[in-house]
Amino acid sequence: MEKQKSVLIIFTGGTISMVQDSQTGALKPADLSKFHEFMPELFNSDVKVELLPFDPLIDSSDMNPPIWSKLANIIYDNYNSYDGFVVTHGTDTMAYTASALSFMLENLGKPVILTGSQLPVGVLRSDAKENLLTAIEIAAEQDEEGNAVVPEVCIFFEANLYRGNRCTKMNSEHFAAFKSYNYEPLAVAGVHIHYFQHLIHYCDLDKPLRLRTKIDQHVAILKLFPGISEQTVRAILNIEGLRAVVLETYGSGNAPSDLWLFEALQDAIKRGIIIVNKTQCVMGSVEMGRYETSLHLLQAGVLCGYDITTEALLTKLMYLLGENADNTDEVIRLLQINLCGEMTVE
Repeated sequence: MEKQKSVLIIFTGGTISMVQDSQTGALKPADLSKFHEFMPELFNSDVKVELLPFDPLIDSSDMNPPIWSKLANIIYDNYNSYDGFVVTHGTDTMAYTASALSFMLENLGKPVILTGSQLPVGVLRSDAKENLLTAIEIAAEQDEEGNAVVPEVCIFFEANLYRGNRCTKMNSEHFAAFKSYNYEPLAVAGVHIHYFQHLIHYCDLDKPLRLRTKIDQHVAILKLFPGISEQTVRAILNIEGLRAVVLETYGSGNAPSDLWLFEALQDAIKRGIIIVNKTQCVMGSVEMGRYETSLHLLQAGVLCGYDITTEALLTKLMYLLGENADNTDEVIRLLQINLCGEMTVE
């Protein structure tokens, strides 16, 4: 007899974990009985589902590295007991959490699917039911040999399964809240779920899952804009304890050619601060040296971020700095390598 597949759902919070108060109309956290009421099929399918709610539930605006670590530890501790994992999460910072987990769960061989909704469970037009039920099906999906079809940290939202560290939230109004601009969906759900296996990252099944939760939060984002002042740039680059900066540039990685900017960046890099060039465009890649306005960044020692998202780059920096606290050269080396599908390196 075929073994029943099992999925652990970790409820962290977000709109999907809310219900509307019948008296006030305000949203409030739902108890587990509400999911039995609104989604009875959740517990009557071929997949055994168990629920693990955070107490208290967390708004996605309050997500932070310690909570990422808590999530990674829960998955690690329960790894051998379930075929897959679903994490319900608020949409605002879901891409950050997905990116962080992709680095924290090294050599992941089972699905970790993050999902949420734009409308709370129980609302007539809610997208919660479709997103959650499909995420569970994907988390439990196995091939003929019993291996996970999608052994990655992913985001499932509105019919599309995206690699988690390639995603960004791009819409606060529509049900299609997420987009992966530089990497195609891993699967598309309609009447059937179509998987695109050539796009899926598969680990070495002979290697065990490794937990990597050391994080260094001494990072910053410096977004360039026309008219940015030397005072602003130097204030950010001189933050006490700063170790790395995501430099959000124009187009294919361009920046103003002012001498003071070159000197400020070069001075920071000489002090041991790592600076990575990330385009402000949602689609496309950094090509340092293509234009003269990016050549001086290269000459100053700024690293290329290729087509990585801001969410993935920020969490990758935190992860690498935490895991390699005393080895800046190793951090720089690993920043230029595609570790788990987060970027395309030419």
